Amino acid sequence: MTYQPAPTRYDHTALYRRTGRSGLKLPRLSLGLWHNFGDTDLYDNSRALVLRAFDLGITHFDLANNYGPPPGAAERNFGRMLREDLAAYRDELIISTKAGYLMWDGPNGEWGSRKHILASLDQSLKRLGLEYVDIFYHHRPDPDTPLEESMGALAHAVRSGKALYVALSNYNPEQTAKAAAILRDLGTPCLLHQPKYHMYERTPERGLFDVLLKEGIGAIPFCPLAQGLLTNRYLNGIPEDSRAHRDPRFLKPEHITEEKLVQLRQLNAFAQARGQSLAQLALAWVLRQPAVTTALIGASKVAQIEDNLATFNAPDLTPSESAQIDKILGNT
Repeated sequence: MTYQPAPTRYDHTALYRRTGRSGLKLPRLSLGLWHNFGDTDLYDNSRALVLRAFDLGITHFDLANNYGPPPGAAERNFGRMLREDLAAYRDELIISTKAGYLMWDGPNGEWGSRKHILASLDQSLKRLGLEYVDIFYHHRPDPDTPLEESMGALAHAVRSGKALYVALSNYNPEQTAKAAAILRDLGTPCLLHQPKYHMYERTPERGLFDVLLKEGIGAIPFCPLAQGLLTNRYLNGIPEDSRAHRDPRFLKPEHITEEKLVQLRQLNAFAQARGQSLAQLALAWVLRQPAVTTALIGASKVAQIEDNLATFNAPDLTPSESAQIDKILGNT
């Protein structure tokens, strides 16, 4: 059966925000393909997630060269969806990918050399079946490569027509400011910065958001739900079928302390008083930041995407409510 997107997908125009000082508009929630889109996952479920997201107005799909498993699988599987379902809607889609983590053997298979960045982009485009991506990131700063070289490679990607915008991920405030200045001088301003940010990871508040606002760069936080911690999954401990139980690489059981469980239950009660789930409150909290354009959500079930988008059924957080959340978290 040929896929036909929902005609109502753009009915909620308030879902979109302009990105930094650019003209590009992104949905306030974007779908990340870090988990659940590799070859170990059911393709039909991955496809259902992407198509339902698009039906609900999510136009931005975030990938990286190493997303899988194995590395490259998420791009390849998404490329199949583009080819078989979404080809007619390419101009409605914002597709991003990244280079910087290990992808092939040898000394240039990772990090930030011009060789790695541009070769990785060519590989990504081949897997995706695209002539260009909308946004191309350097995934992490390289301590051994001059910043001018890495940023020059990003700018070249735009000049060569293989990317429309460039972006950064995991750069600290000082690195971000220097990179933004280089890119601006090269005529390719930085569009986005992707940091980890959630209620229990607030490092971006210590300088990064200030840099982004000054430079006109949008923020797109990843892990806004703290790998599922900021959902109702852990209110009563660690379920046997949870990520923390089966794959503690990302959410470690020892981090789910009794003190944290008490906080999560208080946050859940606060969310319910606002007519929200804990996950919806956590997303609203991330999106309260003036520098934030969109937050990256992950999903393993269609219902999770639907629940996340219901975040916008409640009013935005007020400063007083944000202060109450800080008190619960012990950050007053």
